[in-house]
Amino acid sequence: MTLFVGTSGWQYKSWRGVLYPAGCPMRLWLEEYARHFATVELNNAFYRLPTRENFEAWAERLPDGFVVAVKASRYLSHIKRLRDPEEPVHRLMSHAVGLGPHLGPILLQLPPTLRADPPLLDACLACFPSGTRVAVEPRHDSWWTRETRDVLASRDAALCWADVKSRPVTPLWRTTDWGYVRFHEGGARPWPRYGTRALESWVDRIATTWSDADDVYAYFNNDARGGAVKDAAAFGRTAEKAGLTVTRIPELAAQR
Repeated sequence: MTLFVGTSGWQYKSWRGVLYPAGCPMRLWLEEYARHFATVELNNAFYRLPTRENFEAWAERLPDGFVVAVKASRYLSHIKRLRDPEEPVHRLMSHAVGLGPHLGPILLQLPPTLRADPPLLDACLACFPSGTRVAVEPRHDSWWTRETRDVLASRDAALCWADVKSRPVTPLWRTTDWGYVRFHEGGARPWPRYGTRALESWVDRIATTWSDADDVYAYFNNDARGGAVKDAAAFGRTAEKAGLTVTRIPELAAQR
């Protein structure tokens, strides 16, 4: 197994002194981030889809092997609510392809008010190019049915395992041969950090679900006060101790 560990975004001013040296200008934060991590989830693509030129410019600044997961635009998920998906999916992918070999999974996060409609989800997933890794994060409990699981499995899409307050808020279904985990908010102090036991529990869940040949992507979204950086580093170290292969994590943040 390769466990790709990173954060949801990299442009946070509170990370000065945690990940970014005080004298490092914001225009070099991506390069500095990529020195410490080998993957990032592009969370702000949800609010405004970057142009293909934006994606190409980022790709030129990234080292070989760096992986970018892209959160799908809210136009597809929250405004259209998965209806008429052909054009927004095509637009998303025609832009994101600018990342070239750095393009990783696409995250499709559904609105918390969107009730289960497996045929609608199936029609949306069918619009993605063959071979695209798509992770789906439903947020209404009505989705937790056999029909939803079957749609994900038939489309080789991953159910995004999500954590809030150090507890899973989704079923721990394995629906394809790779995984995707999001850490939104820990239950430890200081808020919104994750404690040692919570991280150990997640490492155990991943290790007992996925094989040595699988890829699993894990992103920390608890960005306040550098929590995501510190917890991602701690999570990576915990996974390494458990014998998992982990992409690079920041040593400086791990010492704080």
